[in-house]
Amino acid sequence: MRKIALAAVALSLFAAPALAGPNEDAVAARQGHYKLLNANMGALAAMAKGEVDYDAAQAQIHADNLALLSKNNIGFLFIPGTSSTDMPGVTRAKAEIWEDFPAVGAAGAKLVEAAMNLQAEAGKGRGELGAALGAAGASCGNCHKSFREK
Repeated sequence: MRKIALAAVALSLFAAPALAGPNEDAVAARQGHYKLLNANMGALAAMAKGEVDYDAAQAQIHADNLALLSKNNIGFLFIPGTSSTDMPGVTRAKAEIWEDFPAVGAAGAKLVEAAMNLQAEAGKGRGELGAALGAAGASCGNCHKSFREK
């Protein structure tokens, strides 16, 4: 019986991804991208707030990651049918994204600009990191308010 249960679990681990469709895959990839952005922002925020010691080398690594990630064109992951209206409980992407996709692109461009500035400032000191991080955080927040359900 135990072998059957283990085989069922193993089979479900391999079968589940195969059962996902292109919409689910796009949402999962999109969410993964934003989780990477958040992980790096969180590490920088902890340094800027003094919750952890400021480390110029680590700050630079996280800022470099943010700059690189922000430049990724993930527009192909925003396929029609992947909004919170289409997939409730799976995604928080507002349907407005597909009504005005150029606005989403403009918001992405602002993130790139803020991330590039953060990359230039992060390794200079806690104060410089905090100021640049504030602008990057504002860019993220504006996009969340406009294009993400709470």
